[in-house]
Amino acid sequence: MSKTTEQVRKSLGKRYRAEKRFKAYGIAAIGFGLMALVLLFTDIIGKGHSAFFESYVQMDVTFDQDTLDIMDLRDEEELNFANYDGLIRDALMEKFPGVEGRQEKRELYGLISTGAGYMLRDMLREDRDLIGQTRTLWLLADDDVDVYVKAGDNDRLESRLSDNQRKWIETFEAEDKLELQWNRSLFTHGDSREPEQAGIWGAVTGSFFTMIVTLLLSFPIGVAAAIYLEEFAPKNKFTDFIEVNINNLAAVPSIIFGLLGLAVIIGLFGMPRSVPLVGGIVLTLMTLPTIIISSRAAIKAVPPSIRQAAMGLGASNMQVVLHHVLPLALPGMLTGAIIGMAQALGETAPLLMIGMVAFIVDVPGGPLDPSTVLPVQIYLWADSPEQSFVALTSAAIMVLLSFLIAMNTLAVFLRKRLERRW
Repeated sequence: MSKTTEQVRKSLGKRYRAEKRFKAYGIAAIGFGLMALVLLFTDIIGKGHSAFFESYVQMDVTFDQDTLDIMDLRDEEELNFANYDGLIRDALMEKFPGVEGRQEKRELYGLISTGAGYMLRDMLREDRDLIGQTRTLWLLADDDVDVYVKAGDNDRLESRLSDNQRKWIETFEAEDKLELQWNRSLFTHGDSREPEQAGIWGAVTGSFFTMIVTLLLSFPIGVAAAIYLEEFAPKNKFTDFIEVNINNLAAVPSIIFGLLGLAVIIGLFGMPRSVPLVGGIVLTLMTLPTIIISSRAAIKAVPPSIRQAAMGLGASNMQVVLHHVLPLALPGMLTGAIIGMAQALGETAPLLMIGMVAFIVDVPGGPLDPSTVLPVQIYLWADSPEQSFVALTSAAIMVLLSFLIAMNTLAVFLRKRLERRW
């Protein structure tokens, strides 16, 4: 008896040690995942936080009509194409009168971004009385100047600025005429070849229109397909074949849907490339399996007693589904739809195949206007050689992650808020 007890005790001890090891492995796996997540966010935020601010230089600018080469202030075309860069060059030469030679002047003029001229144009279009006046303005600095200002002392030694440009920047810094201001261009402009003028608003707007098209197509079709398969479709080999293929489509690489859109939607139907409408149709094909599967799971979760009670009161099959099953399953369907939309928002490969990789400067005004989306914009900036685009890429990733986290948080909230326990 004592021998049997000893064997049982050893067996229990071995089992308890195995359970402790298993728990330790689980805790270690969770810790490793959290550590990787912290490292990812630390790297992205460390590189991207500086992009939310950009360098401005304070200068006295005189709106000289002769320099602007404007004959009639009422002529909008003359105002649009006036020589605003000349005003900036005159202000720089007045600030540093000893600069001579073409090379030194080119270096001096390179301190200020070309976007500063557009700011002067907008000011003059709003107030034509500025002609002949001198205003103290904060002008947008060039991206190389911005990198130099944000860099540490050691990193400044590797700057692309010349010795003369560094000396002039240090002069502005000593006079407190150079500072970092909130980067409004990042949230108000479209893409640009100049990093200091580039923004994500065009890509965000394109993503918005693409997601609207995706939602309007995928949710009704996905819910209707789920209701038919779960409530009305006969159980035979054909419906089994459909169910197997829906499950298989959920695991198909997203680029395959891009190839399908390129061959059918663009090649066969001749729809334009790089528009949110086509992107939304392609992403609809990709998200449909996810929505159908989650909607079917939500329908299955409704107790059979609900259906039986409705039928016992004389309701038809359609009335049972529309009046009882669908309202009770809708929270789960919405959760699946939001998760599918979040997946679609972060997709890049299928949209590259249909041409949404184009360089788009203007902000789209509708689903038929040429545009790009936020993940593709990140892809484009990551491939750019300018150093300033490194920070812009990380900043755009932070914005995209914010949208994804918000959508997943909304899905969790809706599931907790609307779910019913039977």
